[in-house]
Amino acid sequence: MNEKLETLLEQVREELQKMDKADAESLQLLQSLERDIQTLLEKSEAQAPTIIDQIQAAIERFEADYPALTDLLSKISAVLSNAGI
Repeated sequence: MNEKLETLLEQVREELQKMDKADAESLQLLQSLERDIQTLLEKSEAQAPTIIDQIQAAIERFEADYPALTDLLSKISAVLSNAGI
């Protein structure tokens, strides 16, 4: 699971570099989400419900303007769900 999530997070970072019209709040949301996922990978699964909620919020926020980013976030959510998180 960790390897797949690391790969997906790298792809999210690449998409963030492409975002030119995202506002500061949106970028902060994604950066916070990335940090939380990294923390989850490094520690325990105790924060998983919060992370799943954050992922869903990010998907809803970006689905219209950033379909590639939304797809990556959906994949991250699926990996976490498949892992029982």
